[in-house]
Amino acid sequence: MPATNTNHPLMSLDQEDLDLIMALVLEGSSLKGLASRMGVSYPTIRSRLDRVIRRLQQALQGRRPDPLRELMADLVDRGQLNGNLARRILAVADDRRQPDGHEDRGIT
Repeated sequence: MPATNTNHPLMSLDQEDLDLIMALVLEGSSLKGLASRMGVSYPTIRSRLDRVIRRLQQALQGRRPDPLRELMADLVDRGQLNGNLARRILAVADDRRQPDGHEDRGIT
């Protein structure tokens, strides 16, 4: 087996993301086929893939994923949170953040 490059952007992904990429490659890049094989809807697979792409883009830019956005995406993917509500929560969180990156906790 070839040596593993631990600096490769793919290595920043968790096992679930890597498994999705592997399954997609083995499925021949068919999201509909992959959704069917995994027993989930096409929008669920599309959402998961979009999140993996976003994580890779962040890794390439040297940025870490936002834990709140990751949590919201996981809850939406699992059907435990409505997508519209997740977007509203994230908008409120974004509004509360100060320009310097610190959170405003309403304390003056």
